[in-house]
Amino acid sequence: MRRAASRWALPCLGSLGIALGVAACGGGAPEVVVYTSVDEVVSEPVLRGFEARSGIAVRAVYDTEETKSTGVLNRLVAEGGHPQADVFWSGDPVRPFVLIGRGLVEPYASPNARDIPEAFRAADGSWTGFAARVRVLLVNRERVAPADRPTSIRDLADPRWKGQAAIANPLFGTTTMHVAALFTAWSEAPARAFMDALRANGVRIASSNGEVKRLVAAGEVAFGLTDTDDAHEALGEGAPVEVVFPDQDGIGALVMPTAVVLLRGGPDPHAGRELIDYLVSAEVEARLAETAAHLPLRAGVPTPPGVGRASEIRSMQVDYADVARQMEGLQPWLRQWVGL
Repeated sequence: MRRAASRWALPCLGSLGIALGVAACGGGAPEVVVYTSVDEVVSEPVLRGFEARSGIAVRAVYDTEETKSTGVLNRLVAEGGHPQADVFWSGDPVRPFVLIGRGLVEPYASPNARDIPEAFRAADGSWTGFAARVRVLLVNRERVAPADRPTSIRDLADPRWKGQAAIANPLFGTTTMHVAALFTAWSEAPARAFMDALRANGVRIASSNGEVKRLVAAGEVAFGLTDTDDAHEALGEGAPVEVVFPDQDGIGALVMPTAVVLLRGGPDPHAGRELIDYLVSAEVEARLAETAAHLPLRAGVPTPPGVGRASEIRSMQVDYADVARQMEGLQPWLRQWVGL
């Protein structure tokens, strides 16, 4: 879902989508520096809306498709002794815990987040979630009869689907989080057995969730594991696919809110708080539902056809902090699993 960074009239925002460097922005006006792993095509219009609303200029540093949610995070860790950013807007709720664990986050409980369910925000304000994606099965209707439709992630390891399913590389992005969540929910031995069963079943390892979407839409595989935004994109393109929220009679689907944190010692913490207030608002949840098929966490936020709310599905009950710890510890094993 990425595109090249745009060059438009607000150079502070546009220039940093091209180079991961913070260039000086003249004029002395207030400004906020945000690093984000949310796809630029999704996050840039929201940040532009904040500029128009607040009069605060935004300097944005975006992740790249190649670094898959790790590039800006690694940069924030490296800059920990001399913070260059005010806010980290993460595409998932677990990577902020890397920063929290290193003491790089300043807790801030935005008043605009009071109606977000407690499961999706920290009581001390160290992180706040909003506007979620969900891990789903995308199924090709031309290859799978309705009676045979997979309903669980365990179907990825079912021998009847040998060589006919796909997942994104688990070393990156939301697939890493999903694997870590399974290790948390199932415990290590069952989760390892499941991953080994995927490999034995010939599950195709795609480069990204977007590539999983393409493989399913083209009929190269019968179904795949991806995120709701990619699945919604396939539906919008008219692909012969349907979306299945997995394990609705079991552990539930993994809900992944985007999450925002205030960084300790950033250049302008006041501007950082103003940006967080805007991001966690119901207005932005509604906008992300409309433009990027993100599910609102609040009740009552309007959604377009085909986009529901997180409260309408059975969600996997996980502690995101536990998932974050699991995710860090899994990296060596996952490298071996993918053959690196």
